[in-house]
Amino acid sequence: MARCLVHVRTDKEVAALFRGDISWQGPLLIIGGGSNILFTDDFMGTILHPQFSGIRIEKQQGDYVIISAGAGINWDKLVEWAVAKGFGGIENLSLIPGKVGAAAVQNIGAYGVEAKDTIVKVKTITVANGSVKFFSNEECSFSYRNSIFKDKEKGRYLVTKTWFRLKSNPMMNLDYGSLKDEVKKLGSPTLKNVRQAVINIRRSKLPDPEATGNAGSFFKNPVVSSIIAEKLIKKFPEMPSYTDLSGGVKLAAGWLIDQCGWKGTRLGDAGVHDKQALVLVNHGNATGREIYNLSEKIRISVLEKYGINLDREVEIIGST
Repeated sequence: MARCLVHVRTDKEVAALFRGDISWQGPLLIIGGGSNILFTDDFMGTILHPQFSGIRIEKQQGDYVIISAGAGINWDKLVEWAVAKGFGGIENLSLIPGKVGAAAVQNIGAYGVEAKDTIVKVKTITVANGSVKFFSNEECSFSYRNSIFKDKEKGRYLVTKTWFRLKSNPMMNLDYGSLKDEVKKLGSPTLKNVRQAVINIRRSKLPDPEATGNAGSFFKNPVVSSIIAEKLIKKFPEMPSYTDLSGGVKLAAGWLIDQCGWKGTRLGDAGVHDKQALVLVNHGNATGREIYNLSEKIRISVLEKYGINLDREVEIIGST
C-alpha cells in the first residue's frame, strides 16, 4: 500500500509534477513494471508510474540503426519489434520482465549481453525542478546490473526515453551457456531463432511471474579477485567461474545457493525455485518480509560456506 499512485504519460505531465504545479507527498518512488522490487513494508509516500510510449527509428546509416523507445514500453515488446525489423543487438535479452526505462536504470543483462552494449543516450527529467537532462552512454556509468540512476544519482532523475544502437547485419552472440545448442535445434542462427532459443531456455528454467510470484534473479553473480577465485576453485573444483571484464572472476550465485541445499526449499509460502536456485518464489501468501527473511538465511549460509557475501539484485523497499 502507498499513500498515492501517480501515472504519467508525457514529459509535460512529469515536469508539472516536479515543479510543484501538482501536489504530491514525499518520499517518491519511481517504478516501471515493479518486477525487481520487494516491499517489506507499506510505502508511505508517492509511487510514480511512468507510461511513456512509442518506438521510433531515428536514424539509419550503413549497417547501423538508431531507435528510441519510451520508458513505459514493455521491454520484451521492444525486443520483439527489433527482431521483426531485422535489427540485432538485444535479442539475447528476450523475455526479461519490466519496462524499457528499467533497462537504463538496472543495466539488464542475459546470455553474454547487457543493455549498456546498445544504449546510446538516455533522456530524463530532473526530480528537483522538472528540467530535461540527457545522459550519454558514458555518463550513465554502467556496470554489472548498475548505473548512475541506481547508484550515485538514485532518485534524482526519471527516465522517459532511451536510444539504442542496433545493427541490420548483426553478429550473433551465442557463446554463453547452452544458447548455441538451443539455437541449433531451431536451425540457422537468425535473430528470430536466437530470440526463440532464449525464450525456450528461460521458460524451461524460470517460473512465469504471471503464475508464480517472483522477481527473477534475486541475487547478483558475485565477482571476486582471481586470487580468491583460485583458492575457491582449488577447494571446490566443480565451481563454475567466468572471466569478468572488470578483470576479476564471476561466480554463479545460483550454483552457490544450490550447493548450500536451498534449491526447492519452502518455508511457508516463501520458497526457492526447484529449477533455478537464484530465483525466490511466492507460493501464494508469503509476505515481503518472509521473502526477505528467506533471502537473509540464504545469504548467510553462502557466506559461512564459501566466504562470499551475495548482493541482492532485487531492490528492497522498507525496513530490513
